[in-house]
Amino acid sequence: MAFPLALIFASLLADHASGCADHTGLQRGHISAHLTKRQVVSGTNPSYIAADWAYDASYNWGAIQPSYSMCQTGTRQSPIALSLTNGLSAYHQPTFSGYNKNVTGNWTNWGYGPAFNLYHPEDDYTSLPSMSWDNETAYLKGWHIHAPADHSVGGDRSKAEMHLVHVNATGKERAVLAIRLDPGISPMPFLEQLPPMVPFVTGLGRSPTRQDLPPANATSERERPQVVPDQEMNMQLVLDGVDNVSEFWTYKGSLTSPPCMEGIRWFVARAIAFTSVEEMRDILGACTYSAREEQEVWLHEINSA
Repeated sequence: MAFPLALIFASLLADHASGCADHTGLQRGHISAHLTKRQVVSGTNPSYIAADWAYDASYNWGAIQPSYSMCQTGTRQSPIALSLTNGLSAYHQPTFSGYNKNVTGNWTNWGYGPAFNLYHPEDDYTSLPSMSWDNETAYLKGWHIHAPADHSVGGDRSKAEMHLVHVNATGKERAVLAIRLDPGISPMPFLEQLPPMVPFVTGLGRSPTRQDLPPANATSERERPQVVPDQEMNMQLVLDGVDNVSEFWTYKGSLTSPPCMEGIRWFVARAIAFTSVEEMRDILGACTYSAREEQEVWLHEINSA
């Protein structure tokens, strides 16, 4: 089912802008017409998708510009290959709060695949669903999908991988929960909550912003980006699909796109979330290649206390 571009265009024009572009499908600080004045949505996708880098040339990111140097010189770069020979973590068990409540946000495409960004009060992330481990808590800013999966396990790479991005109380990325996706038989209850996939935009190379809104008379569903605002979903359903992350790998890593910032705690669920065949085809149809080359294990402290 496709959403008429003219309707999406009209709903986005009702939003308010506050400046620089983000990765929400809207510019940073855009506010839905159905939200209070100080409710905003912030990007949760990999760092700004600039035109000077590409996933299929990730080996060269560090040479593109000085701000990307960590991609080349970092000691805890992500993703990495995992295996049961690593064992599973007996430490840093994550617990979840607020995931069982419905959240509202923008359903969009971050330029490489499907993405969902949660609404929250301006400069207040602590009202969002949270994940805690040890004595630390981080807040779910949103999620996006990579295809194929970033992390291989035992040499096998799933068809896609969902990244649930968590930030600290000031909004800085702190942890990512990675859930691998593969096709099975039955529909995935989590995905059944969502409207149809929003397509990526050929040649855009970044997330859509206000300047990319389609004209009211646009006819092509794929020539322009789309944003579907005010979508409700229950995040607990994705946890249910992977046994509430009861078994997992964890390590100290980085963002998987420039500037490859380190200081990210990764949790990779052992269980795979299964979709129906049609759901997976829809995911892959809304994606373009977005898996960074796996990095050598160095100071990642896989499953360490």
